[in-house]
Parts: sequence; C-alpha cells; structure tokens
Amino acid sequence: MRVLVVNHVSLDGVMQGPGRPDEDTRDGFRHGGWAVRDNDSAMGPSMSERMGEGFSWLFGRRSYEDMLTHWNRVGGPFKEGLNRTQKYVVTSNPDTRLPWPNSTPLTDDITAQISTLREQPGGNLVIMGSGQLVRSLLPYGLIDELLLMIHPVVLGSGHRLFGRDDQVHQWKLVDCTPTATGVLMATYQPAHISSGLPPEGVDVR
Repeated sequence: MRVLVVNHVSLDGVMQGPGRPDEDTRDGFRHGGWAVRDNDSAMGPSMSERMGEGFSWLFGRRSYEDMLTHWNRVGGPFKEGLNRTQKYVVTSNPDTRLPWPNSTPLTDDITAQISTLREQPGGNLVIMGSGQLVRSLLPYGLIDELLLMIHPVVLGSGHRLFGRDDQVHQWKLVDCTPTATGVLMATYQPAHISSGLPPEGVDVR
C-alpha cells in the first residue's frame, strides 16, 4: 500500500477550510469555502483515477470527525463511499470514539503502524485534510505521493499544508493537469529517500 495525500491548497499554501464557510474557523480564519468557486467536473474522475481502486482512508482525528459528520448529515454518494471504505484514524487518545462504520484507531507508535500498513498489499492509503498528520509523516519518508489541487488564489492567512521543518524534502513532478477553472492538479513523488533521522517529538495526533 502507498500513502497518498490529496488536498486543495491555495497559491500561498493554505489548506484550511476549502469546502465551506464553517469547515475550520480556527484562529479566526474567515475565508472558509475558498476552493468551491474553482470546482471543475474534471476533478472527481482525475482524483478517483489517481487514488485507485480498493483504497482506504487515513485521517487525523479532527479531519475524520469533521468530514464524516458533515457528509453523513448532508447525504449523497460521497456519504456512502466514506462509510463503506475502511478508515484508519490517528489519535493520541485510545478512548476516542469513532462512530462511523469501518473505522480503526491508530494510537500507539503511529509511524510503526503506518509503516506496517504500507507493506501490506492493496490499494492506497489516502490522506485528505489532516495537515498535522501529513507534516508529522514527512520526516519519516512515509508519504509516497502528493496530489495537490493548487487553486489560483492567495489567501494571506490560514493554516498551511507544510510548516516549519529542519529537513529538506525534495519532490519530482510526475503529472500536472490544468482544469478549465485554473486549478493545477499536480502529482508529486519523492525525488529521493531522505537521509538522517527525523526530528524528535513529532506529534502525529
């Protein structure tokens, strides 16, 4: 299995609250729903093709709760797809309640558990949202591919996909498809395996 990140980002790297105004208002974020204007019918098939068949979701706890709560309230085919698909949820609290079907918590030695999942046959492990989880896995070389939908907007504030890090992560562009709305669907894979040890105290909640 490979770990594949799928996320909307602005030109200045913001990933916070792309889908709706109330999605993520942490730190007074006022631009929620910024990605909706650029939706394009080509995005869905392109994402499905890249994610592949038989994939599983890999979420941080916050993204899991927000996404599943929203889509189970709204309904529709995405709700059914989310509920049917296996979901692995990273959480620091072993007592975290995971109310949606096919949900498995990952609580102890997260990097070891995800490394074990990567060695198993099957489809991709797909991360959507979950910026903290993405940033925590990068130093360990546990991200196999990035599919970034880069929107033609500068937000100026908001939580970014990539934060401060004392390591360089080099990526190579393997595919780039523009949509009619100006979004670049860019796929990256690691250019090489990073040497050295990851920083201490990585938080993968």
